[in-house]
Amino acid sequence: MAEVMSEEGFKAILAEIQYLESVERPKASQAIAEARDKGDLSENAEYDAAKDAQGKLEARIALLKDKVANARIIDATKLSTDKIQIMSKVRLLNHRLKKEVSYTIVSESEANFLEGKISVATPIAKALLNHKVGDIVEVRVPAGVQQLEVLEISL
Repeated sequence: MAEVMSEEGFKAILAEIQYLESVERPKASQAIAEARDKGDLSENAEYDAAKDAQGKLEARIALLKDKVANARIIDATKLSTDKIQIMSKVRLLNHRLKKEVSYTIVSESEANFLEGKISVATPIAKALLNHKVGDIVEVRVPAGVQQLEVLEISL
């Protein structure tokens, strides 16, 4: 299934693949070679650990390559601020907490809560999609129901 993402997110995945293939893969191969040189492979925990790490690395590379192959890049010039959609930056008023919060709604692979980027698959993002400035959206989260008022939509 295609994952919708920004060009910035797409480039970040490509950069990670390049790093993993050019830096981490040779390190993994070197660790295996060093462990193999230590003798009997049947009782060599270091060798087993190095092979396991290599397997995880190759799985990560394959996952990222699959994301790139199936990515659908959003053209930011065609986005609107009329309603909330993926790539929207939203400023909200949480009525229960009497506090303003801001989020950017992004693809799952670009989500980073510390940067205020929430995945389009989260309950909050799902509830906000297609709403407009002035709308009050009720969102069911683990802490209960929150009322979020849409104050601003930007890109």
